[in-house]
Amino acid sequence: MPKLIVVNRAGEETAIEVENGLTVMEAIRDNGFDELLALCGGCCSCATCHVHVDPEFVGKLPALSEDEDDLLESSDYRTENSRLSCQVPFTADLDGLRVTIAPED
Repeated sequence: MPKLIVVNRAGEETAIEVENGLTVMEAIRDNGFDELLALCGGCCSCATCHVHVDPEFVGKLPALSEDEDDLLESSDYRTENSRLSCQVPFTADLDGLRVTIAPED
């Protein structure tokens, strides 16, 4: 099963196995990372699932939608590698993807 590497806000790194068909947000939430709030449940209407994606994988992700871009614009912690994890479907092609949970706004 493909692995996702999650770095929490304390800098601790954990590798989790991800089932096909989940988003990065669902995988993180379902594996007990409480600091990723995901308040809207994946509807792209908040920015509480904000992550920073390892630069090696940025080009493998789907393009940002206008809604995602607008929501990320409101974050003080946005970087060029910022994504809303609810908008990133996890596939076998992303095996080894490393994301860091962004600081809370």
